[in-house]
Amino acid sequence: MRILDTTILNEQYEIIRHKDILIADGRIQKILDTKSSTDCFRVREKTEEVIDGRHLLFLPGLIDSHMHTGQQLLRGRVLDELPMIWTRIMLPFESRLTKEKMRLSAELASLEMMKSGTTGFVEAGSYFMEEAAAVYADSGLRGVLSCSTMDQPGLPETIADTAQSAVERTDRLYEFVQEQMKDNQEKTLKVYYSLRSLMSCSSELVCLVKEHAFERNAWIQAHMNENAGEVNAIVTREHLRPYEYLVKLGVLSDHFLGAHSLLVSEKEMDLLKEYEVKVCHCPFSNCGKAAPNTPGLFARGISIGLGTDGTAHGGMSLWNEMKIFRSVMNLLHGVPMAEPAIMPAKKILQMVLGGGAAALGEENSCGCLKEGYRADLIGINLDQPHIFPSGNLLNTLVESVNANDVTHMIVNGKLVMKNREVLTLDEERILYEAKEYLEKEEW
Repeated sequence: MRILDTTILNEQYEIIRHKDILIADGRIQKILDTKSSTDCFRVREKTEEVIDGRHLLFLPGLIDSHMHTGQQLLRGRVLDELPMIWTRIMLPFESRLTKEKMRLSAELASLEMMKSGTTGFVEAGSYFMEEAAAVYADSGLRGVLSCSTMDQPGLPETIADTAQSAVERTDRLYEFVQEQMKDNQEKTLKVYYSLRSLMSCSSELVCLVKEHAFERNAWIQAHMNENAGEVNAIVTREHLRPYEYLVKLGVLSDHFLGAHSLLVSEKEMDLLKEYEVKVCHCPFSNCGKAAPNTPGLFARGISIGLGTDGTAHGGMSLWNEMKIFRSVMNLLHGVPMAEPAIMPAKKILQMVLGGGAAALGEENSCGCLKEGYRADLIGINLDQPHIFPSGNLLNTLVESVNANDVTHMIVNGKLVMKNREVLTLDEERILYEAKEYLEKEEW
C-alpha cells in the first residue's frame, strides 16, 4: 500500500507536508519526501492499494485505553441519572446480557471506533467476550479483551462467581483468543486479566488473578481510585489505600493498567512510578466523580492514556475526550496559577497515542508514525472550513477535529475504512439489527 503526497504528524509531533508512505507486511516501511521519492518507490502493481493523500493528514490511529463493549446498548441511559448508576442501571443491564446482545454491542462498538479514528482499544471486561472477540477479529481493529472479574456476594445469579470460577472464565478467553490469533502474525487481539474494582473483589480473587496473569506473562487491569466511596471502602476493609493494598499483595508491575486513577495520594503516585504502572483517565465520565492530578503524575514520569469509558458514558470519540480533558486541566490546574498551557495540545496527543500504546503493551511498536512501526494510521480530511486554513494544525487537531473528519483507517497495514466506508463489517446490516433491538427491547 502507498499513500502519496500527503501531510503527516511525524514522531516529533510536527506537521510535515508532501510525504509518501510505503506500507508492507503490516508495517510502515518508508516515509519519503514526495519530490525525492524514487521511480521504484512510486511505480506500483495494478493490484496495489494507492491512496491520494493530497487533501489528507495522516497520523497514528487513536488508542482508547479504557472502554466497555458490554455497555454499548446503554447509550443515553446514564446521563443525568442519580448517583449509584452501577447498582441501579449498569449491573442489572450487564446481568441480562446474551451472546446475541454482546455480538451486536461489539459490532456497534467497532463501527463507532472505526468511524471516530480509534484503531486500538483496551476493553475493560464484560461477559460473553468470545462473541466480542470474534467480531473484533473480523473488524481488523487492534485491541485488548478482558472478562468482568468479581466475586462479591449478592451479585445477580447470571453473573455470580467464586474467585476460582471468575479467573477460569478469563483463562478460557485467553486460550480462545490465542487459538483465534494463531495464524495472525501480528496478534492484533490479546487478553488482560481484570479486577472489576477492588470493592467487588476478595483478596483471594486478587491473588488468583495475579497468579494466573503472571503464569502467562499477561497484563492485569483494574478500575482504580475512581471515587471516594471506592477508596474509603478499601481503606476501611484493608487499612490501606487501594494501590498500597495491591503492593501488599504483590500485584503491581509494569504490566498493570489502572483505569481512572483519580483520587491518588502522593504515596500512591510514588508507588505508580516505582512499579512503572500505566494509568488512564476518562475525562467525560470522570467529570461526575473527580478530577485527576495529572500534572503530579506526569512530574513522576508515569505513562497516562485517555479512554472514553464506553458509549454509556458519552460515546467513543477520543476527539471529544481530548477537548474535555484540556478544559478540565486548564480550569483545575491552569487557572489557579495563570498557566493556560498547563496541558498543551502536544501533551494531550501524546497521551492518546503514546500513552495509549503503552496501555496496549505496544509502546515501542504503535502510536507513532515511524518507519518500522505497525501501520495503524488514520487519514483526516483537511479541506473543511473548521480545520483549514490553520496557523497551527497541531492545535487544530485538538481544538477542532471531530470523529466525522476521519475518512481513512489502516490497521496492521490493511485498509479497513476508505472515504468513510467501513470495508470489514456490514454497516447497513448492523444498523438495521440495532434498530430492531431498540424497537423490541423493554427500556
